[in-house]
Amino acid sequence: METNEPATPEPDAAPPPEAAPPPPLTPAVEPLPGPQPSVPFPLQQGEHVLALVRRHWWFLWPFTVWLVIVAFAPVAVLSGLFDAIGVLDNLDWFFWIPAVIWIAYWGMRALFNWYRYQNDIWVVTNQRLIDVFRTNPFNKRITTADLVNIQDMKVERRGITATVLGYSDLLCSTAGTDAGRFDISGVPQAEELQLLIDRERDRERMRRE
Repeated sequence: METNEPATPEPDAAPPPEAAPPPPLTPAVEPLPGPQPSVPFPLQQGEHVLALVRRHWWFLWPFTVWLVIVAFAPVAVLSGLFDAIGVLDNLDWFFWIPAVIWIAYWGMRALFNWYRYQNDIWVVTNQRLIDVFRTNPFNKRITTADLVNIQDMKVERRGITATVLGYSDLLCSTAGTDAGRFDISGVPQAEELQLLIDRERDRERMRRE
């Protein structure tokens, strides 16, 4: 005997697979951790400082020490000589006034040498390379190059001193500038700086496409 059972309903068709979400966009370049370093020029909109570099200490301290020696050594030698022959007390200010002027002159030269070193900087941002140079508080030179205009880069190291102390020149060929060159001279870890600029140049080019 046949039993009329209710027909089992057909299962609903499986929903079509959802499209995979689009890959996340490349995150924007993040600024350096902590407060941004103070730079002597305005930053563009969305621009962050990635590196601030100066020349190797070799370009500061040997010459500074030499200036200090030139300032004090003659005064010390002459004062010792005059004291040995017993005339230092008689000379009194006839010796010490010229001595103070001599020390002040060479001390100012040492101070300006330190000032030039502190104000000879290169800044790498997520958009530009900036070269800032000041010889004194009354002048300033700023040269910039967009990262997208950097074409070729090479690191050069010449001489025994550069090899032993580990500083090099980073030479950048640029488009859209009068000189066609942007040189970062005498800096430590130039290879790492080259990699940073190369990475950010490619990132900036992709962002503008």
